[in-house]
Amino acid sequence: MSYVDEKLESFHNLCRQKGLKITPQRTEIYKALLESKEHPSAEMVFEKIRHLLPNISFDTVNRTLNTLNDMGAAFIVEGSGDVRRFDANLENHQHFKCINCKKIFDFSHKTFDNIAVPENLLGNFKVLRAVVYIEGLCKSCQEIII
Repeated sequence: MSYVDEKLESFHNLCRQKGLKITPQRTEIYKALLESKEHPSAEMVFEKIRHLLPNISFDTVNRTLNTLNDMGAAFIVEGSGDVRRFDANLENHQHFKCINCKKIFDFSHKTFDNIAVPENLLGNFKVLRAVVYIEGLCKSCQEIII
């Protein structure tokens, strides 16, 4: 069984657990997200799958991506005010965003995997997620700009 097939099977099980129907639209949107290395926006996912599902609307793609985030099958890559970008890679990893070309790159740094939450937060808040997000210029943009 391929990586994508395993992830789709897990996704379908998660949909059942959450009481959500397994629709062709949900499946194709999730699959597009899984196969992308670009951390796509809703528009990017829409452009990728609309030839497979010609009657799908942008609104359906956008709502489904938000549902994937809400159910824990994907997450929104937090950032600096651009359009929301999504990631189906739930393994521990961090993101680097180029402020020029807007590409988002995965990287892994073990020290960031288990960030210690400050004690004063633990008494007042329930921390659900701690992420590291770094911005700068990618190699290609450095060569253009510098």
